[in-house]
Amino acid sequence: MVAPLPFPAIDPVLISVEIGGLTLAVRWYALAYIAGILVGWRILILLMRRVSLWPGARPPMRPEQVEDLLTWLILGIVLGGRFGYVLFYQPGGFWAEPLRILRVWEGGMSFHGGFVGVVLASMIYARRYAIGGWALLSLADALALATPVGLFFGRLANFINAELWGRPTDLPWAVAFPGIAAQDCPGVVGICGRHPSQLYEAGLEGLLLGAVLLLALRAGWLRRPGALFGLFLAGYGAARFVVELFRQADAQFLTAENPLGHVLVLAPGFGLSMGQMLSLPMVLLGVGLIVLARPTVPR
Repeated sequence: MVAPLPFPAIDPVLISVEIGGLTLAVRWYALAYIAGILVGWRILILLMRRVSLWPGARPPMRPEQVEDLLTWLILGIVLGGRFGYVLFYQPGGFWAEPLRILRVWEGGMSFHGGFVGVVLASMIYARRYAIGGWALLSLADALALATPVGLFFGRLANFINAELWGRPTDLPWAVAFPGIAAQDCPGVVGICGRHPSQLYEAGLEGLLLGAVLLLALRAGWLRRPGALFGLFLAGYGAARFVVELFRQADAQFLTAENPLGHVLVLAPGFGLSMGQMLSLPMVLLGVGLIVLARPTVPR
């Protein structure tokens, strides 16, 4: 049996400064969100400036509008991500101390919740600035192109935080994550190695999905409003569904009768996790958008 790889000695806190008895910490997790948002912002601006990419050479919004949209997107990501985590993974867990919902530096963000938050924020913004019809779908396409880089940074930060690790395995690239919970592997003698599922997600949801979206962009998919958005939904949903097969279920879903943490048990030892349950509708909606998307000529 091959010994698992040691977890790299990376402190989740990049810089910690004490000012007047108050400790201010800069964490990799927070920096990942900031970097993802800033890079996504620049991608959106570049897309809006490349008018030849869009139907009838008409982007859904002006480059200078992106900065206003960014504020709405940040609110959607943070509030949606945190409330989604509470609703899907820890219902009732935070209500004793509601302000903990806003402590994003502690971790506990749901992509599906953040996705819903971004959709709602974008729709509110679009309504205020009369962006509708094909332009609203084109805006969704642009946001889809800007998202994988944030997913990549976020999953790397999950790895640095030694959270959301995978199920026990003896594969050569298994990682010995630190902590009592990570080393609590029934039936495993000695150091427990686990799938580095955060890196699987960084590769699939960030690098691979981003590359596929760029290829579709080069193939002219932006001229079919909704097609790139559909490709993102289907691609992310499929990637997340697969990674859930290797990812350790959240502790609140684990029981002696249900050691794999399935939310929907279809048969003994077979079922769907919460992440898979939330990803399946994304795949179906994404495929539908791709099939229905047609080239558009704005009037």
